[in-house]
Amino acid sequence: MCTRPDHRSVDPAAAAMLKIADRDGFETAWSRLEAQQPQCGYGQLGTCCRNCSMGPCRIDPLEQGPRRGVCGANADTMVARNLARMAAAGASAHSDHGRKVALLLKEVAAGRNTDYPLINPDKLLVVAGRLGIATAGREILDIAGEVADVAIACFGAQGEEVIPFATAYMPKQRVELLKGLEGTLTELTGARIGLLPRGIDREVVDIMHRTHFGCDADPLSLVAQTLRCSFGDGWGGSLIATECQDILFGSPQVRTIKANLGVLDQTMVNVLVHGHEPVLSEKVVEWARAPEMAEAARAVGAKGINVAGLCCTGNEILMRQGVNVAGNLLHSELAIMTGAVEAMVVDVQCIFPSLADLSSCFHTRFITTSEQTNIPGALHIQFEEHQADAIARRIIQTAIDAFPNRNTAKVYIPQETEEAMVGFTVEQILAALGGTPDPLVEVIANGTIKGVVGIVGCNNAKVQQDFFHLALTRELIQRDILVLGTGCWAIAAAKAGLMNLDALELAGPGLKAVCGQLGIPPVLHMGSCVDCSRMLVLTGALADHLGVDTAALPVVGSAPEWTTEKAVAIGTYFIGSGLPVHLWPVPPVLGSPAVTKILTESARDLLGGYFFVEEDPLATADRMEAIIMEKRAGLGL
Repeated sequence: MCTRPDHRSVDPAAAAMLKIADRDGFETAWSRLEAQQPQCGYGQLGTCCRNCSMGPCRIDPLEQGPRRGVCGANADTMVARNLARMAAAGASAHSDHGRKVALLLKEVAAGRNTDYPLINPDKLLVVAGRLGIATAGREILDIAGEVADVAIACFGAQGEEVIPFATAYMPKQRVELLKGLEGTLTELTGARIGLLPRGIDREVVDIMHRTHFGCDADPLSLVAQTLRCSFGDGWGGSLIATECQDILFGSPQVRTIKANLGVLDQTMVNVLVHGHEPVLSEKVVEWARAPEMAEAARAVGAKGINVAGLCCTGNEILMRQGVNVAGNLLHSELAIMTGAVEAMVVDVQCIFPSLADLSSCFHTRFITTSEQTNIPGALHIQFEEHQADAIARRIIQTAIDAFPNRNTAKVYIPQETEEAMVGFTVEQILAALGGTPDPLVEVIANGTIKGVVGIVGCNNAKVQQDFFHLALTRELIQRDILVLGTGCWAIAAAKAGLMNLDALELAGPGLKAVCGQLGIPPVLHMGSCVDCSRMLVLTGALADHLGVDTAALPVVGSAPEWTTEKAVAIGTYFIGSGLPVHLWPVPPVLGSPAVTKILTESARDLLGGYFFVEEDPLATADRMEAIIMEKRAGLGL
C-alpha cells in the first residue's frame, strides 16, 4: 500500500490510513474541515459576539458595515472578551485536571483510598520543602495530606494573597516585576488591575463575570485578566497536576519506547488510552499487565493484551510506564480505522465526538469514563477513584470480550515505528547534567549551544499534520539550539525519530557534541501538555541560578499547529513569565489592532514576553535565532 505523505500529513502511517479513509468513505477531521469551507471570516478575526440575546453581532473589519455591536461594544472589546474566554476555558481544563489529582492525593493521605499507593515520597518531600511545610520527624502520609490541603486551597482561595504554589515556584525576580507592574497599571489607569493569581477558580470566574453583558470593555484590563487567569493555570493548576502526579505515580524516568501506529499488534487485544488524566490510564495499564487478564485474553485466542497511548494520556504513561504511543491527536480516528483496536478508553479533553460513530463501523468499544465527557454512542463506564481497581478490570475485560468480534479482513496496521528516548523531567535533565544547571549554563555561555526553544502544541487539520512541528525542530537543532517540549509536538517528534540518538546526526556540531557526551538526543520529551509546568520550573531554575529574570534568558517558546483553548492559556502564561512565544495558526485577534498591539508589542515592553506569528518554519527559526542572539548579547555572551 502506498504510504507517501499527502497534503494532509507528513506521517507515512497517517498517509496510509488516509488512503483507506478515502477509499472506504470514512469521515476524518480533514474531510469535516473541507466540508466547513468557507469558514467564517469574522470568527477568524475575533470580531463576532454572541454573549447576549441581542446578538450575535459582528464588526466589519473593512469598516464598511457595523462598527459596534448592539450594546456598543467595538472590535477591540469583542476580540479581548473572546480571547479572555478562550483562556478561561483552557485554564479550566488543565486546572480541573490538577484539582482531581490533588483531591486523590488527599484521599490517599487520609487512608480513604487504598487503590493507589503513594509511589514517590522523595518528590513529596521536595514539594513540601518548596511550600514551607515542615517534614522532620513526620509521617509521610501526614506530609502528603498537608501538601494536598495547600494544593486544594489554591483553587478556592478568596483572599487577595497570591496562591502559595505560584509564590513557591515562580522566580523571585518575576514575582517582583509583576507586583511592580500591577502598581504601574493602577497608577496609569486609576483602576485596580492585578496580574498575580489569587485563586485558580476565582480568576476563571472573574473572566466570565467581566465578559458578561454590560461589564468590562477595556482591552487592557481584559488582557490583564487573561494573563492573571493563565498564571493561575501555569503556576497553579497545571503545576499542581504535574507535582501531585509525580508524587502519586512516580517521577518519570528516562526510557526508550516506540511511537506510531505500528505499535498495535495484530495478535493481541489492543487497548488505546486517550485523553489527559493518568489517574485512569495508570490503572488501565496496571490491570492490562495483570496475569489473570492475560490469561483471559489467551482464552479468547489472543496472545495477550497490548496497551498503547494517544495524545497526552499517551505521554503520561509512556514516561512512567514505558507504554508505547500510537500517535497524536489526528491519529485518533486513524487508529480505529486499522480495525485492530478492541477498545479506545478516553477520559477528558481532545476527544473527537466522531469516534463513537467511527467505532460502530468496527468491533471497537469506544469507552467514555468521565462525567465531563459524555458522548452519544459510546459505552460509558463511570470511573470512580475509590473503585479504581474494579473499574479498570472491567474496562480490560470489555476489551477482551470484543476481540472475538474482530473482522480480520478489515485489519491493516501500518508498520511504521520509531524508537524514542522519553522522560526528561527537570529532575532527569539536571541529573544528566550532574545535578546542577552549571553544565548547561556553561555550554550556553561559551556558545556551544546558542539557546533553548520549548515547543508545545496540538495537531490542527488546517496545517499539514506534523509538518511545522518537524520542520521547525530540525531547523533549530541544526543551528545548535536545544529543543524540548510537550504534548502532541512531543509525539510528532518521537514518530519522526527525532528523539533517539540517531538524531544527533541532524544537529549542529556544538549541540551534537554536548548531547553525545551526555548520551541524550537533541530533542527532549518533557511530557503531556499539562507538563508545560516543567518547562516553567526549568526556566525558573536557570533564571534563579544566574540571578536574572526569566526574560533575560536565551529561551523562546512555540505553539505550531495549536488547536485548543488550552494553548491560549499556555502561551499567555509563558509570555507573562517573560518568554517570547511563536504561534501558528494566527489566533483570532487580528480584528482588533489594539489587542494585537498589546500582545505583540506592549507585552514585550512590560513583561519581556510577547507573541509573534509566522507561518513558515524556516522564517520562524530565523526569528527565534535572532531573539536568542539578542538575549545572549543582553547577558554579555
